[in-house]
Amino acid sequence: MATTSPAARPRPRRASRLGDAIDERLDVRRPLVRFLNKPVPEGITFYHCFGGLAFFTFLVLVVTGVVLAAFYVPSPDHARASLAWLGSSVPLGAVLRNLHRWSAYAMVVLVVAHMVRVFVQGAYRKPRELNWVVGVLMLVMVLAFGFTGYLLPWDQKAYWATSVGINMAGSVPVVGPFLADLLRGGPTVGALTLLRFYAAHVFVLPALLAVGLVLHFAMVRRQGIARPL
Repeated sequence: MATTSPAARPRPRRASRLGDAIDERLDVRRPLVRFLNKPVPEGITFYHCFGGLAFFTFLVLVVTGVVLAAFYVPSPDHARASLAWLGSSVPLGAVLRNLHRWSAYAMVVLVVAHMVRVFVQGAYRKPRELNWVVGVLMLVMVLAFGFTGYLLPWDQKAYWATSVGINMAGSVPVVGPFLADLLRGGPTVGALTLLRFYAAHVFVLPALLAVGLVLHFAMVRRQGIARPL
């Protein structure tokens, strides 16, 4: 009977041993298998991928946004110059900025396409009404991302487009004047407006959207994907 030497025997991979050690202490393998082995209904097509693609663009925006925030200076005196220096002196700085910009455009298109698919296929109906409401609120957040981010380059187009948008918000009955003052931070668009838009774009909206995504995914996981028509 042939025997193999200890050197010839296959050794367990280091990653497998590490995974076994983690699972032994935290018991994460069985819940993960149950989470990943969720069946999906028949008839799923490419149109059901719009939501996942929108989430992917959000991840791209988070990664590129963190890098951009390391170079951007949110003040009227330095905002434009900091972006110009990023594009001219930082390696791949222009690529990074344009990736952030086009990912933002793509996210708006994909979120709208996702919601159109959900509406056309009736996936918003009972018992998924609450998930539809969460999706609508997240669409508003995505549009707010675009509005607040548009001012950050601090050029003429961004300045006047933001001024028009704030004036439109100020025309809302009852709460309009308060809303306009809250966005501007004063009588005109200026340094405080830029700082508030930067804080909303970098801190407030990402946190709110992350909470919305957790709720959205949890409800999809709980209720399952709606069957196609």
